[in-house]
Amino acid sequence: MKNAPTITKVSIGGLNKLFNHRSRMGIMAILMVNDWADFVALRDALKLTDGSLASHLKALVKEKQIEVEKKFIDDKPRTSYRATPQGRKAFEAHLLELEDFIKLIDN
Repeated sequence: MKNAPTITKVSIGGLNKLFNHRSRMGIMAILMVNDWADFVALRDALKLTDGSLASHLKALVKEKQIEVEKKFIDDKPRTSYRATPQGRKAFEAHLLELEDFIKLIDN
């Protein structure tokens, strides 16, 4: 009986399931390079519907990856978001895991 071929083991245990959706990854990417981003700017940058964006933001807020600030500017409501220190750390760890995976592919 022949031996099974040897395969390279890949660990993806460090990937954060919360960031695996492209919309949530996009939100976090924007918030990692901006102190704050408002709802409209996020929606337009990511080309999402209001409902879709709201759903993804809610998931990130619930997990304390981002925080929300609501205020009025010129009598108009403005909702803004920023990455929490916990969210920044988690997203950076997620990106490092992706980088390690990409290095395996490039070799």
